[in-house]
Amino acid sequence: MMKIAFHTLGCKVNQYETQALKEKFLQRGYEIVGENDFADVYVINTCTVTGLSDRKSRQFIRRVKKINPDSITAVIGCYAQVSPDEARSIEGVNIVAGTNEKNKLPDYIEAYAKTKGVDCHIREWDQLTEYEETGIITSMDSRTRAFIKIQEGCDRFCSYCIIPYARGTVRSRGKEEIVKEAESLIGQGFKELVLTGINTALYGMEKGKICNTDQDNSENPDMIYGIEIIVNALNELPGDFRIRLGSLEPNVIDVDYARRLLKYERLCPHMHLSLQSGSDRILKEMNRIYDRKDYLQLVHLLKEHDPGYGITTDIIVGFPGETEEDYGESRSMIEQAGFCKVHVFKYSKREGTRAAEMKAHISPEVKARRSVELIRISDTESRRFYKRNLGTARRVLLEQYDPKTGLLEGLTDNYIKVYCKGSENRCNTFADVRLIELYRDGVKGEVIG
Repeated sequence: MMKIAFHTLGCKVNQYETQALKEKFLQRGYEIVGENDFADVYVINTCTVTGLSDRKSRQFIRRVKKINPDSITAVIGCYAQVSPDEARSIEGVNIVAGTNEKNKLPDYIEAYAKTKGVDCHIREWDQLTEYEETGIITSMDSRTRAFIKIQEGCDRFCSYCIIPYARGTVRSRGKEEIVKEAESLIGQGFKELVLTGINTALYGMEKGKICNTDQDNSENPDMIYGIEIIVNALNELPGDFRIRLGSLEPNVIDVDYARRLLKYERLCPHMHLSLQSGSDRILKEMNRIYDRKDYLQLVHLLKEHDPGYGITTDIIVGFPGETEEDYGESRSMIEQAGFCKVHVFKYSKREGTRAAEMKAHISPEVKARRSVELIRISDTESRRFYKRNLGTARRVLLEQYDPKTGLLEGLTDNYIKVYCKGSENRCNTFADVRLIELYRDGVKGEVIG
């Protein structure tokens, strides 16, 4: 029996795609082992969002060859797609496969075992126009939360981002396949379904059109379109579960569209709305088609719906030309929006993007200072968000039990980590929990129902 190990870098979409691949290899009789174990085949599912992602990909490729020099090593995903020649030139790499070739990896590996020649399977980015269906997944490493990939690609071309070249144009997965996978996962006992994609908000909006599964009728305000198609379909399924949305773009999920989504009772009161900068000038340079005012209007709508609504975001510091004033506007935006969590990234130059050609690149020292400061401010605002929720009762999915502390750990519907007393048999169940005090990276709670 051939042993195969997987190492996944990057986003939730990559995690989903790795799981789909694991199931394909299991069906062919392979044994899945840990990434640091001896294996006959190693698969590295790569990321290329930042230069650090590329470096981590290369490091792991070299590491596995030390574990088993005779192994077959396959490099797949975004780094392989964008830099195939660089990937195949790394000593020990046997197979390189781009983002729309992952589904064929079992065939490529079995073919390589016969030919022993370095295989490279890459399509040009503008040829990545069809959704690659990877089949219905039935399990996840997590026992409580499952990701469902609903969409692929992005056509927004933010000036700092290489992803459109790595993932191709926008294409959506068929509603029937998504619903079938959701039913399978609910049947396996998963309590939270997280809808994810490369640009999740663009589901059903190929080629700049607003469309639904049956017809294009965006002028009818009652017509369900975009990601609401999927939320509506999953909301109707039987079972004890909830729905959470992955990262969303505020230029797609605007105030009017968010208002449409708020009526779905299974949808968690939490959105990850990618901000990137609090400066209108920098947002324009980034080719982000919204401004500070638009973003705050959306925040206010969500908070009016539920004062405890959880909003998480991403912010980039050190974008080319970012002044102290621009950076200060990002700082003040964190304080104004009352985020639950902020992910702070230092700008990383990606060759082939418009931002890479811009002048006034920020020094590593300034980027580091701004990053450290913004993380500190973000942590303070997170604790303020938690404090505002103290005394309230939230629906919590209890996920794991720590025998050392005797505490159950879980996540509220609005994305707060909760610790509460209970027994291990409560894992993977919902509970109504009153939030009583700050604790560790979240709050302590008391189960009330």
